[in-house]
Amino acid sequence: MNIITDKKERSRFLKFAIVGFIGFFVDAGIFNLCRSVFQIEPEFASAISFTVAVISNFMFNRFWTYPDSRTKPLSTQLGQFLVVNIIGLIIRTGVLLLIIDPLYALFGKLSESFKIDPIFFGDNSALIIVVGIVLFWNFFVNRYWTYNDVSE
Repeated sequence: MNIITDKKERSRFLKFAIVGFIGFFVDAGIFNLCRSVFQIEPEFASAISFTVAVISNFMFNRFWTYPDSRTKPLSTQLGQFLVVNIIGLIIRTGVLLLIIDPLYALFGKLSESFKIDPIFFGDNSALIIVVGIVLFWNFFVNRYWTYNDVSE
């Protein structure tokens, strides 16, 4: 499988990325709701928003990105998708915890010159970074394991 030279795989990756983009908006919306309305700490808000986005992403990927993946039962694929995404959540949370304080500091310094909220910009910058990292993990592991029953 080569997403650069194989048109079908490139199409799957682009669909997966579009689903991920939709999932990002679900994720970011829930994350910001948890942070701003419910005052939930970033690592817990991230876990909640991630879970909602995973469910959305599974449904879109199952029916749009990989409609030809039907030899496995829905429950098996969902289980595999969840395992991949739980590992992605561990990666995401670890990276988030590593970068959140430096981003708060960076945006704290910028807030002296510009009227920005360092927590809001730090949270959302961290979210963009971790989502980008986990996108590649999720695509390749799901392609080779969860959706390995589709033709190449």
